[in-house]
Amino acid sequence: MEEGGENPGASLGGGEAIPLLHENNSSRQHVDVVSLEEDGQLHFQDRSSDWRAPAIVLGFQCLEGIAYYGVNSNLVTYFSSIFHEKNSASATNAAVWNGTCFLTPLLGAIVADTYLGRYWTMLISTLVYLPGMITVTLSGFLPYLRPPPCEGNLCPPATTAQNLVLFCGLYLVAFGSGGVKSSLLPFGADQFHDENPVDRERQASFFSLFYLCIIIGSLVASSLVVWIQENLSWALGYSLGTLCVALAFGGFLLGTPIFRLVKPRGSPLKRVAQVLVASVRKVHLEVPPDGSSLYEVSSKDFDAEGLRRLAHTDSFRFLDKAAIISDSDMGNGYSLNNWRLCTVTQVEELKILLRLLPIWISGVIYYAVYSQFYTTFIEQGYAMNDRIGSFSIPPASLQAFEVTSVICLAVIYDRIIIPITRIYTGNKRGLSQLQRTGVGRMLMIITMAVAAILEAKRLKSTSMGHPLSIAWQLPQYFVLACSEFFTNIGQLEFFYDQAPDSMKSMCTSFFLLSISLGSYLNSLIISSITFLTTKGGKPGWLPDNLNNGHLDYCFWSLSALSALNFVGYLICAKTYTLKKVVLEDENVCF
Repeated sequence: MEEGGENPGASLGGGEAIPLLHENNSSRQHVDVVSLEEDGQLHFQDRSSDWRAPAIVLGFQCLEGIAYYGVNSNLVTYFSSIFHEKNSASATNAAVWNGTCFLTPLLGAIVADTYLGRYWTMLISTLVYLPGMITVTLSGFLPYLRPPPCEGNLCPPATTAQNLVLFCGLYLVAFGSGGVKSSLLPFGADQFHDENPVDRERQASFFSLFYLCIIIGSLVASSLVVWIQENLSWALGYSLGTLCVALAFGGFLLGTPIFRLVKPRGSPLKRVAQVLVASVRKVHLEVPPDGSSLYEVSSKDFDAEGLRRLAHTDSFRFLDKAAIISDSDMGNGYSLNNWRLCTVTQVEELKILLRLLPIWISGVIYYAVYSQFYTTFIEQGYAMNDRIGSFSIPPASLQAFEVTSVICLAVIYDRIIIPITRIYTGNKRGLSQLQRTGVGRMLMIITMAVAAILEAKRLKSTSMGHPLSIAWQLPQYFVLACSEFFTNIGQLEFFYDQAPDSMKSMCTSFFLLSISLGSYLNSLIISSITFLTTKGGKPGWLPDNLNNGHLDYCFWSLSALSALNFVGYLICAKTYTLKKVVLEDENVCF
């Protein structure tokens, strides 16, 4: 294994004594400022990476995607049809589990960045993931680990032991997949040498291929695996996912000798805490009007840490107090302690996190609405005629259409939309990351409106004895695919690009955390709707028999919530200040 990212100099964030005098002068050097939203990149010659290493990572993602989405895509159906849970309970349990799967990456990122590194985090996480998949498979394979089938209208509930086995397996999968999700993408990016121009181009292609692998895994799971689960055997469907995790783990072990490893750089949370503490300690000081008088070190010191200097911004000026050089900072042999004095770059890292927060909150609301994709959309499908021609279509299989639409949109966007929008925006990428995310937010409003209109039409048609075909769900799945394409790619790139160099894994996990909290918020929304609409003995909007409820009202409410979220996002995006990196002229080749 090749190791990279070593720290030959003193740490910039560890609180050690660091020479002070010469760095302070560097802040007055002539510099160029380049926005990371554009294409400015550092280019230095270095040897090329081994193509086999990122190929193994892409294969791992594809196989892991089949396993994860093979459980996630049809979990609400497994809860309701095999474990005989009510519709509201099935949707809630599935949303909570899915939320946990996207919450655990934050824990994995902290562990990887601070202690273990990405390689060992992935290795240990997979060792948790695999037993979880085996346990879930056994719950579908062994009769005594699941309730007996329904007899007429009598459906015996699962016992405590049966629920315990299933949920233990599911949450082992949640924690295992969380560790993998936190490290797999940045670990794949680590296999490229940033200083090599050829590698930087390959790295850009890697991100696109990585997302494509996610889509392929989801497509195989939502079509083939779901079909096997509902038409052949749940145990066989879950066994396929278990086999995929085992193959991914085996390939990962075989690739160990050729992987390039980057050592953890220490806790990013510690760097944030140092800025807060230093700011409070200097609360009585006034921030100078000229940011050049604040403390900063030379780019060479950052290069030793694998970091880059950040340009000073005028937002959150209180935090600039942490970079004010006071007499007490100079009192101990011309040395400093990071709990008393921080660099401008370290202060800007915290400012970036604060600027990302409103965008992140908007993402939480978006993914709460998006959660209908694998909960209420499926329940709506079960209330419709599932036959298209001579074929019986499981409702969860329509997710394959949504995934296929995303793949087609990726090609259309690259070949048609980018060239057209480039003419009007002047951006080589067509639409900026924030613009793409905004388009996705807007399309979610339309998605929920289309679903609500369809549900009203379904209720009317059913009352007349003519159930609608499940094919009528395709439009809402297509609009949702458009929304997902613009939002997921735009927001993932945005969080990665805007993240400080020392917090790439953590900010990527923040993106996943928004999906997690969105699932939890969706669970709260469904539970609240059920509670409020069932008062007085009413069936409510989401009864077990949707023909007696008003799922359309639920969809209209979510459409209104998406509209409010879109307005809030527009305000945040319009006022957002992009991260800027300081590049010294003599050290840069464009």
